[in-house]
Parts: sequence; structure tokens; C-alpha cells
Amino acid sequence: MNERSARFAASGVVTLTTDFGLRDPFVGVMKGQLLVRFREVRIVDLTHEVLAHWPAEAGFWLARSFRYFPAGTVHVAVVDPGVGTSRDIAVVECEGHVFLAPDNGLLASVIENSTSVALRRVDPSALTRMRIGAPSATFHGRDIFAPMAAELAAGRIQPSDLGAEVHELIPGWLEEPVVGQGQVTGSVVTVDHFGNLITNIDGRFLAGLAHPAIRVAGHELPLRRTYADVRPGDYLAMVNSFGVVEIARAEQSAAEGLGLDRGAPVVVFQK
Repeated sequence: MNERSARFAASGVVTLTTDFGLRDPFVGVMKGQLLVRFREVRIVDLTHEVLAHWPAEAGFWLARSFRYFPAGTVHVAVVDPGVGTSRDIAVVECEGHVFLAPDNGLLASVIENSTSVALRRVDPSALTRMRIGAPSATFHGRDIFAPMAAELAAGRIQPSDLGAEVHELIPGWLEEPVVGQGQVTGSVVTVDHFGNLITNIDGRFLAGLAHPAIRVAGHELPLRRTYADVRPGDYLAMVNSFGVVEIARAEQSAAEGLGLDRGAPVVVFQK
């Protein structure tokens, strides 16, 4: 048995990533369905504030967060503009973890940032074997993803029981950073609670730049180590705790101050 197809050893942990928010009962109902199938499940909310209908942001956070969980974790991500259509359900095995998501590009970042993966699409016959009946047209998180995750987390099924391996899934929505001579061009992927602009530029791309600086919205920003390295109200860039370039404003919101949001271009260059 090779590394890619090594047997998944369930830990009983399930993470949830959605664009549902917490005002409505959707997240709670998904947790209820997990508990119905597996009373001892341990559920962690990764985030439910992903930008609505944008799978790329969910995949970005999953790819940079899953290694902080124990091997054997099942990661469920539901950002699903195509719910109720003929779109497939993707299953990815990676480094001892399993990911379940709509096959809409959401898991592209997980796949791209891992060296050893096995890709599958769920076969409808697997749902029948798990006694998962006809789902609603609008809530597959409750009707399919939660029951399937519970069976995996309980160790009653293996990812290989869900479908045969495939060679590829739907590609991601985000363009990868462009690395040129003396500069890297990327974009803002998400804006956090503090108004920091978080990009898809990995910190490793800065290794070859002796004096890197960042250009965004006509501003040239210094690269610093902490928010406290500049005066309150000043802008700065840093490689953040998830290993990517972040645009910040000390004690204020960079997003509001610069008038920027997801998709804004960012350039790291040799000063």
C-alpha cells in the first residue's frame, strides 16, 4: 500500500467550514446530524463567515489550517453555489486527513499545497449504503455532508468506500501568484475581522529578495515583523502566522483605509 492510499485512521474529530453564518440554524442542524450518527463526535467550527458563494476562500483557509488538527480529522467544507444540481461531491485524502466538499474548486488549494493526495468523487451507491436518502435541493450540508462525515469520523467507513480514485477534480477559482524576476504578483484572498488584507503570496516567495517591499493601491509599504513595528494608523506588510503576505494598518482597518477588498492586486518587489 503506497503513501497516497494509506488507510485513514479516524480520530473522531470533524471540522466545519461554511458560508452559512451563525444567524440562521444551518450550522446547528449540521451538528445535530453529526451527533445523530456519532454521539461521541468532536466538532470544531473552523469558520462560518466565508464570503458567500466563494469556494476559493474556504479552500484557502482549509489548506493553511488543517495541519493544526490531529491526523484522522474529517474536514467538511460547504460553500456550494451549485447545491441541488448535478455537481459532484469531492473527497480528498491528504497527510492522514480527509476533506469533503462540493466538487467546485473548493479543495484546489489543499491539493496544490500537498505532496501526497488521493482524489475521489462520491459514487451515489455509497450514499445508499450509508442510508442517506434523497436530499433536499438546498441543504446538502445537512442531508449528505454531515451524515457522511459522521460515518468517516466514527471509523465505520473508509474514504475508499465512497468512490474510486480519479485523476483530477474541478480546478480552483484563484489564479496562483506569478513569480517573475525580482517580484511576485498575487491578490487579496480574504479580509479578516481586524480589516487585514490577506493575500495568496506565500512567504517563501520572498526568500530571494534581499530588501522586499509591497505595492498595493498605489502605496509602497515596508515589510515588518509585527504590527507594533509602525506607529498607530500606519500601513505595513508582514508574513503572517499562516505564512502568507498580509497588508495591515496598525490598530486600524487596512481594508477600510485603502478601500480594498478581495481580488485586489498586490506586488512584492525588490526595493
